Amino acid sequence: MVNFNEDLSNNKLPDYTESYWIASSSFPSFNEVSGDFSADIVIVGAGITGITTAYLLSREGLKVTVLDAGKILNGTTGHTTAKVTVQHNLIYDELISNLGKEKAQLYYNANNEALKFIYNTISENNISCDFKKEDAYIFTNSEEYEEKLIKEFKAYGELGINGEYLDSIPIPVPIRAALKIKDQAQFHPLKYLHFMVEFLIKNQSTLYENTEIIDIEPGENTVLTTSKGHEIQAKQVVIASHFPFCDEKGLYFARMYAERSYVLGIKPEKKFPGGMYISAEGPGRSIRSTPFGEGELLLIGGENHKTGQGPDTMSHYEALKQFADETFGVSSMEYRWSAQDLTTLDMVPYIGHLTSDFENIYVATGYRKWGMTNATAAAPILRDMIIGVENPYTELFTPSRFNADPSIKNAVTQNANVAKNLIKGKLEIPSEDYNALNPDEGKVVSYKGNRAGAYKDKEGNLHIVDTTCTHMGCELQWNSGDRSWDCPCHGSRFSFQGKVIEGPALQPLKKLK
Repeated sequence: MVNFNEDLSNNKLPDYTESYWIASSSFPSFNEVSGDFSADIVIVGAGITGITTAYLLSREGLKVTVLDAGKILNGTTGHTTAKVTVQHNLIYDELISNLGKEKAQLYYNANNEALKFIYNTISENNISCDFKKEDAYIFTNSEEYEEKLIKEFKAYGELGINGEYLDSIPIPVPIRAALKIKDQAQFHPLKYLHFMVEFLIKNQSTLYENTEIIDIEPGENTVLTTSKGHEIQAKQVVIASHFPFCDEKGLYFARMYAERSYVLGIKPEKKFPGGMYISAEGPGRSIRSTPFGEGELLLIGGENHKTGQGPDTMSHYEALKQFADETFGVSSMEYRWSAQDLTTLDMVPYIGHLTSDFENIYVATGYRKWGMTNATAAAPILRDMIIGVENPYTELFTPSRFNADPSIKNAVTQNANVAKNLIKGKLEIPSEDYNALNPDEGKVVSYKGNRAGAYKDKEGNLHIVDTTCTHMGCELQWNSGDRSWDCPCHGSRFSFQGKVIEGPALQPLKKLK
């Protein structure tokens, strides 16, 4: 664990990003793929979707191979706020309006069953993962959103969701109204999934790390190609890599948009009353606690925005710090991290066949910040499709669906945003001199007369890359909070050295110096 307790007299933000979940858990290391081989079932992506799906398939007596481009559970799953709830902000009224009551009911049922699955798995296997039942709250201090909460509460009634409409909540924030759902939950996601990883190892499934898949060739035996040229043949393939690495086959880059959000882990001065909270309106405030030493760690999240767009990303951490200090008081700042989430055109995840043409390739993505239950709901759907069992939720989540309203409207809006940022980046003429950068500073600069991205590390070394995204040619923006280059068009992210952090991009940036 990085020591962030230097100079806390002014509650300084931690220097580097680190997730509490990752810092407080440990997993065995796994080899990378070093040669060609064949397998029955290959799952690409070792987050909560991939691990839970592998676990369910292993329980059916099947041997599974799981691959991850980095370390297992170090991606989006390791950077969540880990709320286990069916209260996915304001969604049910919108689902009823756009998709109809029947599909809204199915969405609730699937996520409620996922919540129960997590609870039962923990109880039956005595998993120590800081699981605790908590009430979940959405609150607002906006007249506009007060009306939306009233509509959402009505939707709760239509779907049989046991909710309450309130005019006050236990935490000291100003509100006009709130909705509460009782008996939701929170946990330590990596301690929970550690049990499943151990189960997979004991039952002869295989896990690989640092194995990046850059190409897929469909067929009776699908061929996956790694970045080092090794080929893996598989009868069935599940793509659980957050963003599908073969997105062009289903045009996923045009059917989802990426948002970043931020989390602070603080030790509060005031006692936290319990519960899980989220604001209905922006800039977004998410609050929950977790055991931490002799006390508790308060997780303050929010400040979501489209990836690669908006102001200096450090300003989002500063805004959360100010909110935390004003609301709870900050004894010390322990952690800060960020996460990336994908939203589909109709807000319902894509779970099922990659496209209708590929019967043996499956995908799960687009959880819209609610990955703990949506990913857990995805796993039995994928299992049932692979073993040939009907599942009541297959049609709702199928990636091949298209709902005219809101999909057309949202597709037009998102693609207009992409076009705007593509043009804006190409017209930008940087004048910054890379030689003038301070240590630990990054900027878009002029390099030999062309647009480039430069970062000077703390030792004074310069890292200069071509800022043209290798996915579809948009120009990247510097993310000072995470020290990365982010794409404002489709959400790809690269390290300051040019390595791919988030898809849909597969190829690294060209190094210029």
